[in-house]
Amino acid sequence: MEDLFAHPTPLEAQAIYGLAWLSFGVFHSVFAGVAAKRRLDSLFGVYYRLAYNLWAGLHIAAVWALGGALIGDQPYDLEPGVAGAMTGIGVLGVVVLVLALREYDLGRFSGMAQIRAQMKGITLSEDEPLITGGLHLFVRHPLYLGVYLILWGRATGDFGLATAVWGSVYLVIGAAFEDRKLLALYGDEFRDYKDRIPAVIPWRGRVKG
Repeated sequence: MEDLFAHPTPLEAQAIYGLAWLSFGVFHSVFAGVAAKRRLDSLFGVYYRLAYNLWAGLHIAAVWALGGALIGDQPYDLEPGVAGAMTGIGVLGVVVLVLALREYDLGRFSGMAQIRAQMKGITLSEDEPLITGGLHLFVRHPLYLGVYLILWGRATGDFGLATAVWGSVYLVIGAAFEDRKLLALYGDEFRDYKDRIPAVIPWRGRVKG
């Protein structure tokens, strides 16, 4: 077992990295769900969202560090035009991600707004009204679209490509779990929205409500 982690074959390294991504996907999808939040609410209270975000950040950082150590990131010998295009894709992903984040209440998203509200004796739900404007007129999950673009824009070496592949698998599954969560929260309002708006590929263009 020690030799497996110290000197893995390329296939073993990919398998271990894939399992690490699986562990993150299970954590993120299960503990972001409505049922898990209700069960843990009595333990964490208004600190649940902040604790979840901190743990998720540490978890994905550990996954990336493990992948980098196992696989390394020897860059591919790409043509300048291809390398430039991939850089552009990554930059576009950052732009999409920033624009998408601006459409959320980042205080609630991070969990800090709930904590500040409790200090003032106010109860604030972490759930916002269903967001259907801005980039959400093109896709249901613009944050995921931004991450897709960043991942594939950085797929310029073995580690970058492996991260893009495993990250994409996670995002496909994560989007399905997110849809289930939103359906549980918003019911028919989200069902109607889901019927009109694609998940992450804006193939319909801007869809009017």
